[in-house]
Amino acid sequence: MNIYVGNLDYNLQEDELGQVFAEYGEVTSVKIVTDRETGRAKGFGFVEMAVDSEGEKAVQELDGAEVNGRNIKVNQARPRTERPQRRPQRY
Repeated sequence: MNIYVGNLDYNLQEDELGQVFAEYGEVTSVKIVTDRETGRAKGFGFVEMAVDSEGEKAVQELDGAEVNGRNIKVNQARPRTERPQRRPQRY
């Protein structure tokens, strides 16, 4: 199950986020999204859990929970949609 996690502390590391979800079951991957240019975290990420029922329990119990001083938003991730490629700006 792929889970969206929002309102993350910008200094939170992927291994720390994984530990939060590991309390509910097997975490197969964690990805905190970063800005391409600056490398800074954008404040959201995704956690993949091996068993759907464990993921559903994590979503229910962690939505609104406090992690590093912020109340995180947790829900099942929607499938990624294809977006048109951006054209480079001309000056």
